[in-house]
Amino acid sequence: MNVELMKGLVAFVVVLLAQALVLNHIHLFGCATPMVYVYLVLLFRRGYARWAIIALSFIMGLCVDIFSNTPGVAAGSMTFVGLLQPYLLELFVPRDSAEDLWPSMRTLGIGKFTAYASICVLVFFVLFYTLETFNFFNWLQWLESIGGSFCITMLLLLVIENFRVSV
Repeated sequence: MNVELMKGLVAFVVVLLAQALVLNHIHLFGCATPMVYVYLVLLFRRGYARWAIIALSFIMGLCVDIFSNTPGVAAGSMTFVGLLQPYLLELFVPRDSAEDLWPSMRTLGIGKFTAYASICVLVFFVLFYTLETFNFFNWLQWLESIGGSFCITMLLLLVIENFRVSV
């Protein structure tokens, strides 16, 4: 079996277990919940088949939905981020870079990776909380949930990425 496939599968299982067993039970200030599984969509390399990114993003979101009791919300949000990921990555990758570039702080630089990750995570949370609430009667809580979850998730993603790059 392919080594990269095995690494990806192990990373997915670890992130899924961490999300289901630990992170889903964290609700800072009653609104901020870290969702680090979106990080796995950010790591698809440049030139990866777009249909595979969308399909794998959907499967990851569906697995999170099963363990988190959020019927279809994570699957829909992850699928949309998987759809946008190749196009957003092209905005931040230098034109003369390799066709199979893996996005990271090392390859893109800290600023570009942070901007790329921020856009993807923000799109994910806007869609996630919009699908979850499905109304705008309490729009202030909707904005607090998006902002708080975005901040704590980005902090965790940058720590994970910094640790991953330095090892």
